[in-house]
Amino acid sequence: MDQAEKLRKAIEDLKAKQLRNRRTLPAIPAKRTARVITVTSGKGGVGKTNISVNLAIALSGQGLRVVILDADFGLANIDVLLGIVPQHTLLDVIKDRKNIIEILNEGPQNIKFISGGSGVEELLRLNREQVARFIKNISLLDRLADIIIVDTGAGLSDNVMSFIMAADEILLVTTPEPTSITDAYALIKMISNRDNAKKIKILVNRAESSAEANDVLNKLVLVADRFLGLKLEPAGYVLNDDAVKKAVKQQQPFIVAYPKSTAARNIKEISVKLAQNENSGEQHQEHGIRSFFSRLAGFVRT
Repeated sequence: MDQAEKLRKAIEDLKAKQLRNRRTLPAIPAKRTARVITVTSGKGGVGKTNISVNLAIALSGQGLRVVILDADFGLANIDVLLGIVPQHTLLDVIKDRKNIIEILNEGPQNIKFISGGSGVEELLRLNREQVARFIKNISLLDRLADIIIVDTGAGLSDNVMSFIMAADEILLVTTPEPTSITDAYALIKMISNRDNAKKIKILVNRAESSAEANDVLNKLVLVADRFLGLKLEPAGYVLNDDAVKKAVKQQQPFIVAYPKSTAARNIKEISVKLAQNENSGEQHQEHGIRSFFSRLAGFVRT
């Protein structure tokens, strides 16, 4: 059986699964594409990946179909946070060994995730023909997901910036630490220099209080507006919570292990905001994961 036949069979199997379990994969209009949110940070160690995983689960709880793509170069650890060892990664799709449906991993509470592995770096070395084949394959995700969360690496490297600039919208995670805020602003400035119309939402993680979190949010919004002419949107905050540390040690998302914790309540509030954006009819029909990877390929080659 060649790759095309395998792909057709996988789609048929998936449709059969939809009929058996509509809660897992509800119907979606054919012309609508997924909303791609890139979660990133100016520096490492701010809890970006933990935010990605728990936000995905919270969005799933809002009735949305969510897929996470782990695109963190060399430090992919979504599978570690979930306590799941993936059998296949994005590299299998790039090497034409598997189709995109075959490498989807089942996560908690109906979310799905794709392990990038070494495939993320390999993706940046493909020729045009290979890129076209890969994009055609991965575009199936536009029919299977409402929201695709791309968890990038941290920092200001060219590769990370390519993933950021390819996104429909950016969720930038920072903490109240001065170094984290400084690095977050440096990243905002780099984004602004390349595309001043990018949608950037700011999330403050590990704040000691709502007052501290709102102070950070307000300062970043004010500075970006005054010096860059860029309108940032506060996404919310997650307060410092011991439940998060306990959940990480248990290899469980904190929203699953401690659903009544402060952190879980905070991430649910953020998901409600994002879900309201989704249901308000925001235009992303012309975007989606196909457009994301097409733009990414263009950035890498320019």
